[in-house]
Amino acid sequence: MIKRIAATLIAVMSAPLAWADSAVDGQWDFAMSSPFGEVNAKVNMKVDDGKLSGGFDLGEGRVLEIQEGTVDGDKLSFSITRKGMMTMTYQMSASVDGDSVSGTAAAMGTTAPWAMTRSK
Repeated sequence: MIKRIAATLIAVMSAPLAWADSAVDGQWDFAMSSPFGEVNAKVNMKVDDGKLSGGFDLGEGRVLEIQEGTVDGDKLSFSITRKGMMTMTYQMSASVDGDSVSGTAAAMGTTAPWAMTRSK
């Protein structure tokens, strides 16, 4: 009987962990300074089975979709493509540390640091 109760308690207590959101899921405030200018965005991210999806809302109806996104532990990797007069794809990589993310963007032979903090 004690074994049955212990097994039930373990199953009940660990169940929320199985359905818990990823540490990356949610809304983030993004900032990057680069040779191409300052970029600020509201970012929505969701992880499902190691695949990262979401988008960068730059305002005025401009949203850049996260492409080829992956999450491995505290490491993120994805690309975003900005279209316009000059189409540019940024290869993004970063590390997550609680409510902060910091990383590097690579595009057109240059790199720039970027950071995000979880939106309040």
